[in-house]
Amino acid sequence: MKLTPERHLSPQPPSVAERDLVQASAAIPAADPAAAKVPSPSILAGRLSPLVGGPGAKVSAVVVDAVTGRPLFQQRANVPATPASTTKLATSVAALATVGPQHRIITQVVRGAGGGVVLVGGGDPTLTALPARPDASHPPYASLSELAKQTARSLKASGVRRVQVDYDASAYQGPGSAASWKPNYLPDGELAPVTGLTVDEGRVAPGDPTRKERVSDPPAAAAGTFARLLSRNGVAAKAGRAAVASKGAAQLGAVRSPPVSALVEHLLTESDNDVAEAMARQVAIKQGRQPSFAGAAQAVRQVLAGLGVADGVLVNDGSGLSPRNRISPIALARIVSLAAGPEHPELRSVITGMPIAGFSGTLRPPRYTGPTSQAGAGLVRAKTGTLAGISTLAGIAYDADGRLLAFAFMAGDGKGPVDPGKLDQLAAALATCGCG
Repeated sequence: MKLTPERHLSPQPPSVAERDLVQASAAIPAADPAAAKVPSPSILAGRLSPLVGGPGAKVSAVVVDAVTGRPLFQQRANVPATPASTTKLATSVAALATVGPQHRIITQVVRGAGGGVVLVGGGDPTLTALPARPDASHPPYASLSELAKQTARSLKASGVRRVQVDYDASAYQGPGSAASWKPNYLPDGELAPVTGLTVDEGRVAPGDPTRKERVSDPPAAAAGTFARLLSRNGVAAKAGRAAVASKGAAQLGAVRSPPVSALVEHLLTESDNDVAEAMARQVAIKQGRQPSFAGAAQAVRQVLAGLGVADGVLVNDGSGLSPRNRISPIALARIVSLAAGPEHPELRSVITGMPIAGFSGTLRPPRYTGPTSQAGAGLVRAKTGTLAGISTLAGIAYDADGRLLAFAFMAGDGKGPVDPGKLDQLAAALATCGCG
């Protein structure tokens, strides 16, 4: 992959919520990354190889010059490995490239049979029944309460004071969980069953961050919540049954998710499995494939192929929970480089969404606070990945000379303990390397 040095853009600065923290640390250089010296592969190898541990170590690694796409350091770089949540990088690039950063997912209510209404999900997992938080670090989520107010106004204007709320979750199809997922993922609250209609990610107690449990039937739960909200707004309502809204049915109300760019930033920063699976299905819908696990996986790879970064990528889900996913380190680094480059500005949310080392998301402390990695705090932006016996890290860093580098470090084979601190140490060594 060739990127044009003259037009290469630095990644956008961190979000407002993160900016003060980053300014308190070592700032990312503002110099033109194409003008800085390219690291010497031999010097870089001398710095990273002892940390990787040599050919016998269970660490695969690659460092790529983000300006030219040239690999500068490789150890099993072309060998597919289990990516865990770094799979979300592939999902996010595919979503931004297809539906676009400004796309918003619509949840609506339409008239149903027998004088009732149908709550129609568009697949937005961030739809919420909670009140808006002024201190939230994201744009306002679509509000089920607002949708109930709109619907109640429309119904009362036509003289309707009592309704049954049926629900349409047909936006997404197929099973709610992947066959390759561990059976404890849903009971433990790693995510809710994947469905076209859910409220507050199907959480049993969405206002309590200490509780991860999810409801077993998110669409039915959403309809029940909506019926209660309608009743509070002067229309007596009861939850009904699953239905498919008629085409052309009169709309009574509608709310929209934040733009996909904001959803991608959130899913990468917090490694949100629910939003990742929704984004994969949005890709499938746009590509004309079935919005299921199989259809989404096919669609994501199809989009990556069109971007020239599909080699070495095999996915079974959008979140990375599947241990059957395989992505090579060089593929991850190329995906990151593509998002960091000037040729696809629609992908920039991948860069701004990756956690900042030592400050945000899944790289917040205690990561990058120890003596072997703290030098990378504020200098590394990367997506983490964790499964049993697997740890991965893929992202970007400027080196000490101001050259923008993309990297992917993948450790473990799923059969024994792994230390994510080793990957943080590698990224910190890369960021502080004056290897030109």
